[in-house]
Amino acid sequence: MLRQPDPLPLPDDSASAAAMPLPDFHALPDLIADHARQRPTAPALICGDDRLDFAGLDAAMDQVAATLQRDGCRPGDTIAICALACNAYLVLFMGALRAGLAVVPLAPGSTPAQIAAMAADAGARHLFLDAASALAVPAELTGPGLQRIRLDRADPNADPQAEPQAHPLDAGETRLDDWLTPAGSPPQAVHIQPQWPFNIIYSSGTTGTPKGIVQPHVMRWAQVRRAEAGGYGPATVTLIATPLYSNTTLVVVVPTLARGGCLVLMPKFDCAQYLALAQTHRATHTMLVPVQYQRLMQWPDFDRHDLGSFKFKACTSAPFRAELKAELLRRWPGGLTEYYGMTEGGGSCILNCHLHPDKLHTVGQPAENHDIRLIDELGQELPRGPDQTGEVVGRSPAMMNEYHNQPARSRDAEWHDALGRRFIRTGDVGRFDEDGFLILMDRRKDMIISGGFNIYPSDLETELRAHPAVADVAVVGVPSAEWGETPVAFVVRHPDHFDEADSLRLWMNERVGKTQRLADLKLVDELPRSAIGKVLKRELRDAYRPAALG
Repeated sequence: MLRQPDPLPLPDDSASAAAMPLPDFHALPDLIADHARQRPTAPALICGDDRLDFAGLDAAMDQVAATLQRDGCRPGDTIAICALACNAYLVLFMGALRAGLAVVPLAPGSTPAQIAAMAADAGARHLFLDAASALAVPAELTGPGLQRIRLDRADPNADPQAEPQAHPLDAGETRLDDWLTPAGSPPQAVHIQPQWPFNIIYSSGTTGTPKGIVQPHVMRWAQVRRAEAGGYGPATVTLIATPLYSNTTLVVVVPTLARGGCLVLMPKFDCAQYLALAQTHRATHTMLVPVQYQRLMQWPDFDRHDLGSFKFKACTSAPFRAELKAELLRRWPGGLTEYYGMTEGGGSCILNCHLHPDKLHTVGQPAENHDIRLIDELGQELPRGPDQTGEVVGRSPAMMNEYHNQPARSRDAEWHDALGRRFIRTGDVGRFDEDGFLILMDRRKDMIISGGFNIYPSDLETELRAHPAVADVAVVGVPSAEWGETPVAFVVRHPDHFDEADSLRLWMNERVGKTQRLADLKLVDELPRSAIGKVLKRELRDAYRPAALG
């Protein structure tokens, strides 16, 4: 069970007022119940031919909440979900929230060992999987203490005498329909508190347990309030083409449901299908990462589609080139908004590209009630001005509680100002221009963002060092036309080994998730280092040439 966070500062603490939950806080499950009463037949979820209106969503959430309570789950407990986007995924997510539980969305592209480790670290009692994830993650990895529940349904027309189904249940697995209590079973009422965990999102990692970012309900509520500027409402149709385990996606999923709009889900992104769904459903809102926008702009039939229904397009999670923003403004109707921030929360910046076409090289200005500052390498605050460059730190109502089970890393992620107020460190280096728009210069942590997903070089380096032929290694991100960035390793071989670069790269890529695979591996005699022994990764990035592969 998750440790409930300490109470937030009292309202009369003016120094902390900017980080207080708004007095009209509403939990998302309660808002969905309101829409079900007021507009029961309004569409809520669409995924292919599977549709749910708000009355159906609300009833299904009750059924999930009642079943979890039947199983002994209490507020603060967790469930994990590892599946592609579908209506059942969101029903489970919202139903667990109604019971006071936190949800742990896991990436299907992670390795089986990673999925098992993250579910165990979160203390999940139930693991919900689609057929592909169930096949990829054997039951023996997740252990007997974790109940496995399959989202895919059995074929009611299947001949029991015929060959077994392609995706039969493993021993101990249960199908969702068999697990659920009878429809109409009311759950016990739970009064959700603002500080309670809403979800735990795990950062990428290849060894050990990645960081679990605990986000509270009040953080999601702050995002709902901020999204009012995006025009979310009952007429909203949000096309979802990024995975549900990503904070990027939840940033638009939550306000759409909170304001009574409809979500159209794509299990996997495909340019032709995306454009067809946008036109068919008259989509008004979407969130995409830069590489998806880039692929759509390059799609031959893009300009033949009627996208005039769009009012709000958003982008986050990776560097967004000014040239690409400008092209979107020219060719795609509706506003374009870039969000800069972290899954951990803290401070965010917003750039309304359509309102500030001369600021496309920036990530915008601090959002309302968001305090963004710069600090130097010693942790001292820098004065605001266009000539000051430092690490970006932020504070707002939208902040994580902690890294789950990792107090030391939680402390390392924080910075406190002279009044003791808590900020989240981004690891990014930037400066403000004369109008208060933030320009990002570099990423201090050397994090790689590939296709909108975070990759930590230190995790890949640790894995590579497990190979006996690797004496030293550094991993950097290099530009990629397809993914924005992609990881490349520079390896110093042990003198007693003669493994080739290709064999080392294949060995590595068999041990990491799909998003973490190396695009290239180069053998070098030594790594460039500073006088104090720090690897100079910028030199590696600048000198890298694909044709020079060793």
